[in-house]
Parts: sequence; C-alpha cells; structure tokens
Amino acid sequence: MDMVLQWLLLTAAVAAGWVAGRLGSSGRRSGTTIADEDSVRDRLQFLFTNYSDQAVENFVQSLAVNKDTVSLHLSIGNHFRLKGETDRAILIHQNLLARPELPTRFSPQVTLELATDYLNAGLLDRAEALLHQLMGDRDYGRKSAQQLIELYQQEKEWRKAADVARTLTKGDADPGMFKVLAYITCELAEEALKQDDRWSAQKLAKEALDYDRSCVRASFILMRLLIRQGSYREAGNQSLKVFDQNPEFGSEAVDRLMKLEHDHGDVGRLVKKLRKLYESYPSTSLLLALVESVERASGRPAAIDLLRQELEVRPSVRGLLRLVEMAGYEKGMTTDEGRLVSRIGHLILVNRPVYRCVNCGFSGQQLHWLCPSCKQWETVRPIQGVEAE
Repeated sequence: MDMVLQWLLLTAAVAAGWVAGRLGSSGRRSGTTIADEDSVRDRLQFLFTNYSDQAVENFVQSLAVNKDTVSLHLSIGNHFRLKGETDRAILIHQNLLARPELPTRFSPQVTLELATDYLNAGLLDRAEALLHQLMGDRDYGRKSAQQLIELYQQEKEWRKAADVARTLTKGDADPGMFKVLAYITCELAEEALKQDDRWSAQKLAKEALDYDRSCVRASFILMRLLIRQGSYREAGNQSLKVFDQNPEFGSEAVDRLMKLEHDHGDVGRLVKKLRKLYESYPSTSLLLALVESVERASGRPAAIDLLRQELEVRPSVRGLLRLVEMAGYEKGMTTDEGRLVSRIGHLILVNRPVYRCVNCGFSGQQLHWLCPSCKQWETVRPIQGVEAE
C-alpha cells in the first residue's frame, strides 16, 4: 500500500512539474536536442530526495516515451549514474533506446548517455562501439570523440587516440585539442625511445612541436635524443628553450641541465647564462644552480654572498638549508644550531608535494604530464612559494 501511495504521489509531482515546464515553454518550437534539461533536473531533485529509488524506477517503467518525456527518462537515468548505481542507469537508457516510440532525433543523445554509463561501469568495449557510432553525428560527434580520446588515454592506446584527435583538429578546431594531440604524439615518441627507434622518436617529437610550439615535453624528448647522440652542448641549449615555452617548467629544465653538465660538461661555464635566466625567471631551482656554478667558478665565499643576498629578496626553505650547509662547511664546522635548522628544514620538506595541478588541485611528488585526477595535459606543474620554487 505504501508503494502504491508513493507511486501515485510521484506521478502527481512529476506531472505537475511537467505541466509547469510545458506552460513556461509554450510558444517555443522544439529543437533537435532536449531543451531545458537543467530545469527539469531541478524539479526532479525534490522527487529523488523524497521518494525511494524503487518508486522512481517503477515510475520510469510505466512512463510513456515521447518528445515531451525523454528528458524525464534521461534525468532519472543520470540521477542513478551520479549515485554510483550505474547498472540502473544502463537499464533505463537501454530501455529508452529499445522503445520504438522514441523519436529518432533523440537517439544520438540517449546513445551518448548509454556510452557514458558503460564508461563508468568499466565496459570499455561497449562504450567504444557506441562512441564510434556517434562520431559523425552533427550534435554529438565532437563530444563522443572527446570521450573516445579519454578512453584510449586510459587504455594507453596512443595511436588510436591520435587518430581520433586528428579528426577534431580539422576545420574549425578547438586550440586546446592541438595540445592534446601534441602530448599524445609525445607518448608515441616515448614508445619509440623505449625501442631505441631514435629516428621515429625525433620525428614524432618534432611533429608534437608542430601541433603545439609550447609543448615542453617534446623539448625534453629532443634533449634526451641529443644526449644519446653525444651532442651535449645542443642538448643543453634544447633544455633552455623550455623557458620560452612555459617558464613554470623552468625548474625541470634546470634540473636536467645541471645533471647534463655534471655528467658531460663544466658547470662553471654556465654562470653567465644562468644569471641571465635567473634575472628573467627567478626560482629556487635556478638560484641553487646559479650558486653552484658561481661556487665552481669563483669559490664558496662568493657563492654564499650571492645566496644570502637573494634569500633576503626571495626567501625559500631549500635556499636556507643550502646556505646553512655552505656556511658550516666554509667555517670548517657544523654547529648544533646549524644541524637543528637543517633537520627541521628537511622534515618540513620531506613529504611536501612538489607538483600541483592548476586545474583541479591534485598534488604529489611526481611530475605527471597527464593529470591523474582531471585527465588534462600539462596542468600538473612545479609548486611555487617559500617551501617550493
């Protein structure tokens, strides 16, 4: 009896909401997509929070399918998906597609919703088939292609992802898609590097730069190739191009440059170049690299003076720890106070995140070119501030 009463109340409430929506939209011509779905969802939210899911599901089974009720079906299906009850969402959207009375113009939207259900459920083969089916659709082709790219990125099928991304860079393309394509191409270059196919890796890295001149990962790949070829000076120059592409990744370029110089060059000869870079793009990593090069070229006292002066203007924990260490060695002793400062400083830094996504806030100690959280490329960057860069 309670179920019957719930069903009757639910029917009355939905009907009232539907009538209000129809009166509010009278005189407007229906388009090829479902209109005012946000408004429909708002009206249904009251029902979702006041009636059992079983009552809602029973109502859906008895609800007619026509151009005026499709949005209700979709809103209820989305409700279940957002709650994590993907199996129920799948049943609702499958049932909707199977109903012969579903207006043809709504089939692509329902198909996309079902593909999204499959993605959430981990049924990737089914999702892939539906998304490919929608690729040529005027209204939902772009969105389905974007979801296909995300699917292929998840599965690390980079060649398939690149093929789909290229279809979105033709004609009036979103500039952001060129960045996506550039980074996917870098993944292909990395695969070539693992096979020691240097020619293909170089070709792909340059292709990535053709898609997006600011792609810092492509520059790092070219740097590694030059190192393998023994072209150390050219490799160093390649790493410095990152400062023109995206200065936020300057610390990554400096770390690679200093390792290169330690292994194959002379850090001392970098003083002039590093000083010029630091004046334009000040950061802790660049300062410490400059201090190291000054120490080699002019001695420790000159390096200590430089570091002390810069820390007064741009304080940082890493810089302070380096100053304590250098000053202690210069005096031929390490004081208890110095050891205490050093220990506390390292404790502060030891578990601090080094990178943070500027899009979603994900943070960690490892650089991810593709954010593990929001799945955006090149948004995870070195953190700036006193305890970082």
